[in-house]
Amino acid sequence: MILDGTERLGFLLHDAARLMRKRFETRASGYGLSAAQWRLLVRLVKDEGVAQARLAELLEIEPISVSRLLDRMEEGGWIERRQDANDRRVRMIFPTAKSRDAFAEVKSMAGEVYEEALAGLPAPIRRATIEGLTAIVNNLSEADTPACGGGGVSKDKVA
Repeated sequence: MILDGTERLGFLLHDAARLMRKRFETRASGYGLSAAQWRLLVRLVKDEGVAQARLAELLEIEPISVSRLLDRMEEGGWIERRQDANDRRVRMIFPTAKSRDAFAEVKSMAGEVYEEALAGLPAPIRRATIEGLTAIVNNLSEADTPACGGGGVSKDKVA
């Protein structure tokens, strides 16, 4: 077996994501939102007016957990719930102006964390890293999983 580093791929991806998330949470802690609430907020600002049940699917957490997160966020003035015009049983979730303002600041903060993570990497290596991670995500995406082997990488699958 040739050891080229791929045997460590899962650990490296996990550690990189964990360390970036930890650095981000430290910087964003002044807003009083948990990591789960930040994930929800980012998704909501990008996908405004999403149904509460769909939000649970997108975040890959149980609907009851999303409901509790939303309860706390609504109390804090971060989100607004509205009934769907076509189905009164469906609750649509919208960010408030407070959320949009915080998102703009935090987006800049995230950029700083990314710069820290990529420090010392020349531009071609940065591009190759992003392209490689995009390929990994595309290769493993449930939406288009080939039975076995191949599968090209579409640049537009991951945004």
